[in-house]
Amino acid sequence: MLKIEDLHCQLEEEPDTKILKGVSLEVPAGEVHAIMGPNGSGKSTLSYVLSGKDGYEVTGGSVSLGDEDILDMDPEERAAAGLFLAFQYPVEIPGVGNMIFLRTAMNAQRKARGENEISAPDFLKLVRAKAKELNISPEMMKRPVNVGFSGGEKKRNEILQMALLEPKMCILDETDSGLDVDAMKLVSQGVNAMRDAGRGFLVITHYQRLLDHIKPDVVHIMSAGRIIETGGPDLALKVENEGYADLISAA
Repeated sequence: MLKIEDLHCQLEEEPDTKILKGVSLEVPAGEVHAIMGPNGSGKSTLSYVLSGKDGYEVTGGSVSLGDEDILDMDPEERAAAGLFLAFQYPVEIPGVGNMIFLRTAMNAQRKARGENEISAPDFLKLVRAKAKELNISPEMMKRPVNVGFSGGEKKRNEILQMALLEPKMCILDETDSGLDVDAMKLVSQGVNAMRDAGRGFLVITHYQRLLDHIKPDVVHIMSAGRIIETGGPDLALKVENEGYADLISAA
């Protein structure tokens, strides 16, 4: 599904600032992989590079989604290919209604795949059902995108986008950041409802608490721009109890 091989990157405006220094990992379809690591280890940068965010220069390595090399694609092309990024801090888009944004995004994806646009009645039926599952009120759907939303509402709105777009590979960048327990449970339920044999997840987090709800198949520990340890779910518990110092020292 997602294959990253020896990925290196630096800041475009600061070429001496190397951030990713040979990241390699593979997320097969049907699996959930978690990435944990101390602040500054390169976790969020990895998500930005995968999604095609400006400001980063890839200096080596490759990234493929299925049979497609995505590094030469524009961000919208990566999205059309099936890549989705849930941001740590979802942006607000004043003046753009949430419903219009969601339907436009859906139809752009469908057009890229050669499918017909979804009709307004079919879209309304679908979005209302998905929003109800995530406890998103009709009033929220009428507002501009994320404007006036709480942290939990913004994250739930992103999971709603993910549920509607049905991507092949879902990257969650510290989705638990700023969430209370109830909001985290709702977001996790939305993610778990999408787990299937044809979809992969890469979950970036600092804390075990999210992984109590979104059970990973594999856990990767990242430090100084590299993956230094890979293991099962018990690895996250070990880090929660013992910290990163011993793993970093051994690496």
